[in-house]
Amino acid sequence: MLKNIILDHQEIEHKIKRIAYQIYETFLEEEEIVIAGIATNGYLIAEKICVVLQSISPLKISLCEVKIDKQNPFATITTSLPREVYSNKGLVLVDDVLNSGTTLAYGVKHFLEVPLKKFKTAVLVDRNHKKYPVKADFKGISLSTSSKEHVHVVFEENNNHAYLN
Repeated sequence: MLKNIILDHQEIEHKIKRIAYQIYETFLEEEEIVIAGIATNGYLIAEKICVVLQSISPLKISLCEVKIDKQNPFATITTSLPREVYSNKGLVLVDDVLNSGTTLAYGVKHFLEVPLKKFKTAVLVDRNHKKYPVKADFKGISLSTSSKEHVHVVFEENNNHAYLN
């Protein structure tokens, strides 16, 4: 199958750094925020965002892994942090690709059941082809794609990349 590379390793690192700066600017007045990454790739991106945030800001950052069954988003969503930890704080929900919007929509719903000071979303790739009215507040790249095309983000040592097929 033909792979069209849309982001190479260096570009992904640059996009993540830019997203981290945007998050810092948005949460400048907060003392503490939570970066919640949707397992698996969303969490890897969230980890990278946290590393950048810790190097550029005085914010106290908590990292949270969010487990959503992408085939059955109605199933129970679990987080690596208890609700009390992210309650009344700023939170950013992170995923790798915003495809149909289903995963992000159910992730947002989960966190809306807890009072938050500010709630934002971040994705590395926004496909602009959604079936739900979900938007990403911070995005690395926006692509207009057909419903038959798929975006994949691959994390390998020194060879992170995103491709379209």
